[in-house]
Amino acid sequence: MDNRPSPDELLAQLKVDEEREQQGKLKIFFGAAPGVGKTYAMLAAAREKRSEGIDVAAGIVETHGRRETEALVEGLEIIPRREIEYSGTILREFDLDAALKRKPGLILIDELAHTNAPGSRHKKRWQDVFELLAAGINVYASLNVQHVESLNDVVSQITGVVVRETLPDLVLDRADEVELIDLPPEDLLQRLKEGKVYVAELADRARQHFFRRGNLLALRELALRRTAECVDEQMQDYRQVKGVREIWPAGERIMVCVGANPRSIRLIRSAKRMAAGLHAQWLAVNIEAPAMVKPSEADMRQLAEHMRLAESLGAETVTLSGHKASEEILNYARSRNVTKLIVGKPTHPRWKDRIYGSLLDEVVRESGNIDVYVISGESAEALPAPVPKPALQRLRTRDWLLSLGGVAGSTGLAALISPYVTLVDVSMVYILGIVVTSSLTSRGPSLLATVLSIAAFDFFFVPPVFTFAVGDAKYLVSFVVMFVVALVISSLTLRVREQASAARQRERRTAALYSLSRELAHERGFDRLSAAAIRQIGEVFSSKAVVLIPGEKGILEVPFMGPNAFAPDRREASVAQWTFDHHQRAGLGTDTLPGSKALYLPLVASSKTVGVLGILPGPAVVSFDQDQVHALESFANQTALAIERAFLAEEAQQALLQAETETLRNTMLSSVSHDLRTPLAAITGAASTLLQQDVVLDQFNRRELIQTIYEESDHLNQLIRNVLDMTRLESKAITVKKEWQSLEEIVGVVLNRLHDRLKDRPLKIDLSEHLPLIPFDPLLIEQVLMNLFDNALKYTPTVSPLELSAVVQGDYVVVELSDRGPGIPDGAEESIFEKFMRGSSAGGGIGLGLTICRAIVIAHGGRIWSENREGGGAIFRFTLPVGEEPPGPEQEIEADEVP
Repeated sequence: MDNRPSPDELLAQLKVDEEREQQGKLKIFFGAAPGVGKTYAMLAAAREKRSEGIDVAAGIVETHGRRETEALVEGLEIIPRREIEYSGTILREFDLDAALKRKPGLILIDELAHTNAPGSRHKKRWQDVFELLAAGINVYASLNVQHVESLNDVVSQITGVVVRETLPDLVLDRADEVELIDLPPEDLLQRLKEGKVYVAELADRARQHFFRRGNLLALRELALRRTAECVDEQMQDYRQVKGVREIWPAGERIMVCVGANPRSIRLIRSAKRMAAGLHAQWLAVNIEAPAMVKPSEADMRQLAEHMRLAESLGAETVTLSGHKASEEILNYARSRNVTKLIVGKPTHPRWKDRIYGSLLDEVVRESGNIDVYVISGESAEALPAPVPKPALQRLRTRDWLLSLGGVAGSTGLAALISPYVTLVDVSMVYILGIVVTSSLTSRGPSLLATVLSIAAFDFFFVPPVFTFAVGDAKYLVSFVVMFVVALVISSLTLRVREQASAARQRERRTAALYSLSRELAHERGFDRLSAAAIRQIGEVFSSKAVVLIPGEKGILEVPFMGPNAFAPDRREASVAQWTFDHHQRAGLGTDTLPGSKALYLPLVASSKTVGVLGILPGPAVVSFDQDQVHALESFANQTALAIERAFLAEEAQQALLQAETETLRNTMLSSVSHDLRTPLAAITGAASTLLQQDVVLDQFNRRELIQTIYEESDHLNQLIRNVLDMTRLESKAITVKKEWQSLEEIVGVVLNRLHDRLKDRPLKIDLSEHLPLIPFDPLLIEQVLMNLFDNALKYTPTVSPLELSAVVQGDYVVVELSDRGPGIPDGAEESIFEKFMRGSSAGGGIGLGLTICRAIVIAHGGRIWSENREGGGAIFRFTLPVGEEPPGPEQEIEADEVP
């Protein structure tokens, strides 16, 4: 059997290793209790590193007045602490920004589970450490076993002390190395007696409570076991990377049932410990069963805290809904191949189980092969006292009025039909009223309608009427049956309403997510993608949103602002930037920068984090619950994929542009080098002949060589000028200075400059007699005509006639130069104006002349084109706008820049 990892697993592991290589290394000095020597060992190890040349700085070290520890601190660089004012007191905390700016090779952080003062960037010190690691800084930290979240309740049972400062187990899991600082209880008690742990007053009290020998033995065992788990995890990682065969034939999976009851915290911690011991995946599941009493807002907040705790401990959190809680629990457990199920021990009176049924009994009986663990609900933690909430205060007045009105309406209808029907039919009218009331109101008004309907039926219709006395005992049975039937029907109606409401909410979110994904698939551009995401989130969550994407320097920018968007201020922008830099959610409802007004989620795509999604709750929303956060993460994932697609399209466009630029550069170098070499060779040859002393030249040959040097120098100058002009036009460095000019004068200037080259060429000039003055830049239009004539002279035979004409057509003057040369290759009528394009290689040049002509003509508001001439040859035409009437002699036309 081949136990080697698959290529996908190797690639995933390689990606994880690359990410970890870019981060700093975390070493935790782990102890069973204060005073075992964690800080001392950390400082000693740091001094060894400094002797090896490592840059070491002390971020925060608590010596607690111990002389041996203070001696090790001496000589180390200490980063000054940050002072924070809170409730009139100055608190001195670790300065994270100073540490990031200093960026030592190794930094020392004591008391890893410490809670930072309000106003700090992070709620906990371990979160500061994670930011240091992300910046590539190695960290030495100290931690006691009682601060580990999953062991918190065990420690409180052993010692009788509830430790409030805890950190999630993922911090230990993240550590690259865990070193256990172990000390036997007798030695620790001796250190306590000698005043090396606490001062004398505190030492006596500690010896009587926390520092009892039994406590220290139990804490020592916990520390040893947790360290062994860390070592075992490292061993398992090694086995997986090396492809070592698994020890267990099948993995365990644990599921814990979580509710709003504060005792659920104990279940969560127990599940975490069991999962860690078995190296198993675990799930935390909450059930929303319509048969249960609808939880209050306080219960929902408590439940959200429990689910967040489970998530922070590494659980997969799931919320289920269904008709029967036990069925949903077991169905989901079987679908996820759960082997162990953890539920809480019932704390309610036994009579409720006999009336409503026992969830625990149903789960145990139907569990089959699933092992069920029942954990005690008792806890040493103080439970919050319930706040009395009168039922009448929670219900709307409208529901009660509808309940009373429904009973009155049923009574009126029953009175109308009672002479024609039996009492059984009259009772059906009241049941119908109860159904209608239940479909429109909540549980309390429905129950009231049930009781009042039976009372009204008895008072108005059961003999003797108009009294609550019952003449016949058989009606008592009717009342009981009527009450039970009405109660069941109203309960079922309410259950259907709640299920329909939950289904509508899920359908609304699903439809919005589908609509968003479909819209994002068709949109292009960051602004349109952002607008689509903001609009959908605003409609579904009644909130405002903003999408931020990184700019050129990595600073987040807002590509779109609309009616459903909000503009983050400087503080909110810094929270969003932190989210982007650290790929973690932050802001409202999180442990990182919780004072923010909005929740910020990183837009994590397949390759990288492409931006941040910010959600600002509306006035009616205090914060987002766990289900809403998960839904928002789904929206964020869809948005991230769309923005990644836009980034990839932009990168592909840049790559294509870069490739075209490279091709253009190579073409230019090839053309320029070839065409510069030809005149330079002629100039060099003629000049070297003139310089030879042993060659006797007559007057004619000498003049011929000098003429060659002049002509080739002029040709070379023309080539260089074309390259420079093209560069200036593309960089918009040339300004079009329009003046009212006569086209005839510009034509005359061009013909004079080309007199020598045109003297043997047949030339026909046909300029209209009614040509008006035209606004153009004389120097630039002269260059256009020069380039067109130069092009015709290069690519046509010397006997080929040239014809130049100009006529007025509408609001433009059309200038035309035609020849009888070989013409333009088929399909090249447009591409001939592109850079470095030539009709043939016979005439030389680098293919910029016509490109310059097009740029100048377009800058004047005209157009230029070419076509083949009937009978052979080519025609080049360009237009110039005539403009309005020429101004007076004192008026000038303002210069227009090249667009």
